[in-house]
Amino acid sequence: MAGKPAVKFNGAAEFRAKLQQMGVDLKDFKTINKLIAENVAGDARSRAPRDSGTLAGDIRGGGTKTRAYVSVGRKKIPYAGPIHFGWPARNIQAQPFLYEAIDSRADDVREVYAKRVDELAMRTRTNASIKGIRG
Repeated sequence: MAGKPAVKFNGAAEFRAKLQQMGVDLKDFKTINKLIAENVAGDARSRAPRDSGTLAGDIRGGGTKTRAYVSVGRKKIPYAGPIHFGWPARNIQAQPFLYEAIDSRADDVREVYAKRVDELAMRTRTNASIKGIRG
């Protein structure tokens, strides 16, 4: 699993453009993306190897209008990458806890996105109908 690229959805930019054309405020996706990232981060924390617990405690999720992300490691925790990806020269085996968390949550992520997109589409249709009646 070492070297696996970030999870990316093809057509995401076009999808967001269509949503904007429908009148959907993409700020709603910041909340959705953050929720998804926090769920994956929680799963990753439970899978992270434990010594002192510092590594697991540093796993955090966040979201913007265009992406959900989970991150771990910083200057105080420089070993996050080598633990996750491994470091053969130092005899460190890869322990891909982040990738495992993403893989285990894939169905949940799809379900949340599908549900939220349906809700946004329904709300947009309702708002368009109301505007049409009043206009």
